[in-house]
Amino acid sequence: MNSREFKVTMSSCSSNGGRQETNRRAILVIAHPGNELRVHRWLETARPEVWVLTDGSGRTQRSRVDSTTRVLDATGAAPGPIYPQFSDADLYDAVLSFDHRQFTDVVDRLATTLTHEDVECVVGDAEEGYNPAHDICRLVINAAIRLVQRRTTKTIANYDFTLMGAPVDCPEELRSRSLWLNLDDAAFARKISAALNYPELQAEVEAALQGGTSETSPEHFDLVERARSTFGPTDATNFRIECLRPVNAYRTSIRSYGGDLPFYEAYGEKQVRAGHYTRVLRFDEHMMPLAAALDSHIRGTVDGGS
Repeated sequence: MNSREFKVTMSSCSSNGGRQETNRRAILVIAHPGNELRVHRWLETARPEVWVLTDGSGRTQRSRVDSTTRVLDATGAAPGPIYPQFSDADLYDAVLSFDHRQFTDVVDRLATTLTHEDVECVVGDAEEGYNPAHDICRLVINAAIRLVQRRTTKTIANYDFTLMGAPVDCPEELRSRSLWLNLDDAAFARKISAALNYPELQAEVEAALQGGTSETSPEHFDLVERARSTFGPTDATNFRIECLRPVNAYRTSIRSYGGDLPFYEAYGEKQVRAGHYTRVLRFDEHMMPLAAALDSHIRGTVDGGS
């Protein structure tokens, strides 16, 4: 593999081997409880403070936070001060209503923690165009890091990890600078056990382990095929490797889809037609203004919740 393996003794994004609950050098920021399972071994080695944006309730109104707390307890990681900030419905409502202040507040809280505490590294969801909450999480992380770097001379390492397709999905130009964890049999068994014992994610976990694409409803065969084509299949052996990819917080704040709808728009249209939602969260109409508001906030010209 044209990369360097992750070492537990690495100064950034790693643990010092103790079980202290303070002065952690890494923070994990995820959109949904359960996303941490993708980097289970990294949780064990880095023992980060974990920030969770939503409760993962979706349309069920049942929080997944307790299940994630059990995962963190078993790995030595710890909940952070945002755990969670929103229900899924509240996050979507805030984006649809252009209530950007709720997101700039999260950016400010994360930036303050990064500035004043001994944090060297932030790891979080990748922006993939699959789930808007994941992409919003990435926008928030990048904005907070840019804010810290604008105000201070502190350097914060910034990494993401995939939530769709194979965990080893990494552009060739990033492979040598990515952090790689190759799980031995014991670590792999603990990871799979944690996933299989996460009650709210049984369908997604089984699909991922058997080559599926997790969250898409099976009745939407066209979307299942699109997800499989876009993100690729997975199987259980793929999860023996975890890859943390470096992110440039100063790159374009949100990706362009070249005229194609991101996956979540196509899925949202079907959900609206099925009567599950009343509005579709759209890239141009909703995500781009949020990204612009975060950029403006960093420059110090944002106008409250506009």
